[in-house]
This record gives sequence, C-alpha cells and structure tokens, in this order.
Amino acid sequence: MIHDVVIVGSGPAGYTAAIYAARAGLDPLVLAGSVTAGGALMSTTEVENYPGFVEGIQGPELMGRMQEQAERLGAEIRYEDVTGLELVGEVKRVTTDDGVYEARTVIVATGSEYRRLGVEGEDRLSGHGVSYCATCDGFFFRDRPIVVVGGGDAAMEEALFLARFGSSVTVVHRRDALRASAAMARRALDDPRITFAWNSRVVGLGGQEALESVTLEDTLTGQRRQIPAAGLFVAIGQIPRTELFRDVLELDDAGYVRVEAPSQRTNVPGVFACGDVADPHYQQAITAAGSGCRAALDAEHYLADHA
Repeated sequence: MIHDVVIVGSGPAGYTAAIYAARAGLDPLVLAGSVTAGGALMSTTEVENYPGFVEGIQGPELMGRMQEQAERLGAEIRYEDVTGLELVGEVKRVTTDDGVYEARTVIVATGSEYRRLGVEGEDRLSGHGVSYCATCDGFFFRDRPIVVVGGGDAAMEEALFLARFGSSVTVVHRRDALRASAAMARRALDDPRITFAWNSRVVGLGGQEALESVTLEDTLTGQRRQIPAAGLFVAIGQIPRTELFRDVLELDDAGYVRVEAPSQRTNVPGVFACGDVADPHYQQAITAAGSGCRAALDAEHYLADHA
C-alpha cells in the first residue's frame, strides 16, 4: 500500500496536519512515536494562550483533543519510532521498528529536544535531581531547594510551576534581564517564592547518588559560589530533531529545516516540514498548528499536481 501522506511526528503541528489531510480525503498515517507522542506540550502545564480556551487548558489535554479530532476525521495514529527515511523519488519510504511504509508525500513534524547544560555529572545525575520537565518531576522536590536554569518563557513557566512545591526556587540566568515575554517575566518577578541569580551560569553539580548542590559562576567577575539544590531544572532551549534527514533536507545554520516560505515545502519534492523542527524563532503551539495546516495544504496541492 502506498499512502498519500505519512506524517512523521505529532504535537500541534503533526496533529493539525493530520486533521487537514484527513478532511481532504488523503487518509493520513501519523507515526507519532512510542515515547514522544504529543510533543513538548505533553510536559506542559496550563496553556493560557491557545485560542478558544478562555480558562486555559492543560497541555496533555489539548494534545489529546487534537489527536481525537484527527482520528475522528479518518487519520490513523501509530505509536512507532521512525528509524529511517528515504525521501528522494516519487515514492518515499519511512522505516520503523515495525515495518516500512511507502508514501507519495511525507510531512516532517519531528519537533525538537531539550538542550543540555554540558556540565560534568549532568548525565549521571539525570533522573536523580537533574530534570528537563517540571511537570514530570516537580512533585518529587516538595519542600526542597530547586534551581531553574534559563531566561525565556519556558524557564519562567517551569519556575512558576515549581514554586508550588519547592522550599525555594532560584532562577539562574547568564544575563541581567530575562528573554521571556513581558507577561511571563512579570509573573515570575512578582512571585515572592522565586529569586534570581543574575549574570550567572551553572559550572558544577554536587552529589554522588543524587543532586545536593549547584556551583554558580558570575559571568562578569568569574567568582564562584555554591548553593543547595535537590532539583535542577534545565530550560535553555531546544535542538531540532533532524538526525534522520540532515543529509537530505536543507537545514539552516542552527539545524532547523529550511522551508520555502510562506509554504512548508522543503528542498525535496513531496516533502514538507512543520512545527518546531522548521521554526527557529517562534516555537509556539499556535504557530506550530498553523504550519501543520500549511504543510497539509501543500501536500494536497502537490498530490493534485502529480496525479
């Protein structure tokens, strides 16, 4: 069987692409992944800025609704991990642990992954105090000191969530002003449970079996100090997941897939990219969904032109 559309990845981009492709009668197959299905919003708490939800909505619930909508319209969702892609040619091939799928078009919605600090001991203490997901692990640090690294919206959201649990929350940022949006920055700065270590970076982790402390270095003076920390939550950005096709699709200097704006076309005919993997600037649920819509429409037009 040769599918009209195979969507690699899920999240707002992949599920929206599936919704539009299904409504166009393209019977899309979504390879959502065995672990990453739903994308980054599966580890997000309250989403307040997605249109239509006046009181906000939890990230996993929003993804669940998108998935149900795609399935109701005829999309097929499979929780398989893609291990290989052959994208050049009229018929593309997508390989998973369970088999090989052929398709006339492929929509890439593989998203991005958490950027790591690169500090010695980070891997060893991952899951033992070092975390990249506050909603996953915040509960384990009730009444214990917590450190959050980062200065963007994601870091502020993590800090605000973790302030419900920790005895203290310290935000470490290498500059003297936040990169977060004005609204998110104000919420964090106004929260009495959150303190800030400005012009600082993490250079050391203390503890053998579990995290006990964090060593900070002043980015201006080089002076170091150690603060107690049972939990360290890293929120310093994302790395696009492009390892499966980096030698085929054209990428920008940061590793994101280049698309022919305003479309989602890549440099390979019949292949489209959407969501965070093709968006180095905005990386919002609503922009990801919009790009998923465009990718599905582009695929529909491509199939019509090559019927």
